[in-house]
Amino acid sequence: MRVMRITEPLLILLLFLGLVACTMIPPLVFAVASGESAMVRAFAVPMSLALAAALPALFVMRKKPFHLRPRDGFILVFITWVSAGFMGAIPFYLAGGSLSPHTVPDISFTNAFFESTCAFATTGATTFADVEALPRSLLLWRSMSHWFGGMGIVLLSVALMPLLGVGGFQLIKAEAPGPEKEKITPKVTATAKLLWLVYCALTLILTVLFFSGGMDFFDALCHAFTTMASGGVSTKTQGIASYHSAFIDGTATVFMLLSGLNFNLYYRLLKGKFKDIVTNTEGRAYLLIFLTASAAITITLIPQYGSVGNAARYAAYQSASVLSTTGSSIANYDAWPSLAKMILLCLMFIGGCSGSTAGGIKVIRHAILFKQAGNELKRTIFPRGIFSVHLNKKVGRKDVVYGAAGFVFLYMMVVMGTTLISAASGIDPFTSFSAALSMTGNLGAGFGGIGPAGNFAAFPDHLKWLYSFVMVAGRLELWTVFVLFTREYWRR
Repeated sequence: MRVMRITEPLLILLLFLGLVACTMIPPLVFAVASGESAMVRAFAVPMSLALAAALPALFVMRKKPFHLRPRDGFILVFITWVSAGFMGAIPFYLAGGSLSPHTVPDISFTNAFFESTCAFATTGATTFADVEALPRSLLLWRSMSHWFGGMGIVLLSVALMPLLGVGGFQLIKAEAPGPEKEKITPKVTATAKLLWLVYCALTLILTVLFFSGGMDFFDALCHAFTTMASGGVSTKTQGIASYHSAFIDGTATVFMLLSGLNFNLYYRLLKGKFKDIVTNTEGRAYLLIFLTASAAITITLIPQYGSVGNAARYAAYQSASVLSTTGSSIANYDAWPSLAKMILLCLMFIGGCSGSTAGGIKVIRHAILFKQAGNELKRTIFPRGIFSVHLNKKVGRKDVVYGAAGFVFLYMMVVMGTTLISAASGIDPFTSFSAALSMTGNLGAGFGGIGPAGNFAAFPDHLKWLYSFVMVAGRLELWTVFVLFTREYWRR
C-alpha cells in the first residue's frame, strides 16, 4: 500500500514534466528556424529525457485510473514546481557555452535555476545585465515559462486529468492562490479549461495591441506573455521603456491591472452576472488602492515630470506594476521623491487579488483584517455586541479571519527570516529587506541594489537557492509548502 502511495504521485509528476517538455516545442522550432544550433541542443536534451519518462507513465495511468488523497496534492504540487524549475534551467545552462563571455559572463547552474524558478514563479527577477545578448529562442522560452507559471502548470494539468482518469481537485486546491478556493463550474476540469480560455483570450488581445503600438510580433507576443502572467520580464534590457510609447505604457498598465484581478470575475462577466462584479469586496478594494496610490504618486511627481499627464502616466504604470506584482518599470523610481517610493513600498505588502496571476499577501486578506479591526473597535464600545466580517455583501465565515491572520503572520516571518539571512550574507539592510519582500511576493523588482538599474547577479549562490525556495513557497501561498515541514503531515 505504501509503495502504491509513492508510485502514483511519481507517475503524475513524470506526466507533468512531460507537459513541461511539450511547452519547449515552440522555442525549439524557433531555434531551428532561426539557425540557433546551440539552442536546438539546449531544448532537445531536456525534452527527450522528460518525454522518455512521461510516455511510460502515461501508458500506466491510462490502464489504471486512480484518485489523489488531499495530502498527496500538497507534496505533489511543491515537487512539481521545483522539478519544473530544474527542467526549465537546462536550456539556460546549456546555452551558456554559446554566448559571448563579454555580454553574458556566466550562466552557472545556480543562475540558470534561479532564472527558471523566477520564470515559473512569475517573479521577474534576473541575473542578466543585458538580456538582448541572449538567443531569441531562449527569450521566448523565458517568456513562455512566465506565461505557463502565471496560471499554473498544475492548473493546466488538471484540465487534462479526465484523459487519465485522475481526480484533480486536490491539485487545484493546493495550487490555486487565495484564502478561498472556488469552483466556478461544477467540474474542476471545466473550471480549469474556462480559466485558461479567458487567460489565452486576454493574451491574444494584448499581443494585437502591443503589435499595433509599434512592437514587432516576437516582442509583442513575449511581452503579452509576461504581462498577463504578472512576470514583468522583457526581451529588451530597458524593458517596455525602450519603446518610448505612451500607448504601450497605457496598454500595459490596463492589462497589468486585469491580470491582478480575480479570474472568477471574468467568468461572471461572461455570464452577465454584473451584480457579483459590482459587489465584489476584493475587486473594489483592489481598484480603490490602485487609484489612490496612482493619484498620490502623481501629485508628488508633477514637479519632476513637468505636467500632470506625464506624472500620471508613470505613476499609474508603476502602481499597477507593483500592486499586480508584475515588477517591471518604465522609470527609475529609485530617483523619485521619498513619499512616492514609500507608497510603492506599501504596495509591495499588498499584492493582487486572490485567484489571479499576481503574488503577494493578496487584497482579500487585507480587506478581511481591515474589517475585523473595525469589528474589534466596535467591540470595545459594545462588549456584548456580535459583529461579523461581510464579504461581497454576505456574512463571511469566522475561520476566514483566522486563516488571513495566520497567513499574514507566516508571510512576515518568511520576509523577516529571509531578510536576516540576506543581511548575514553581506547584503546591505535595505536591499536585504527589499529582496526578501520581493521574493516572497513574487514581485522581482525592489529598491537599492535590486532597483530598476540592478539585478541579482552579484548575490551569493546560497542566497539564490534560498530565494528560489522562497519564490516557490510564495507562489504556492506558503501553506502548501510549509505544511510539509510539520510532523502532523507525515503521520499516518
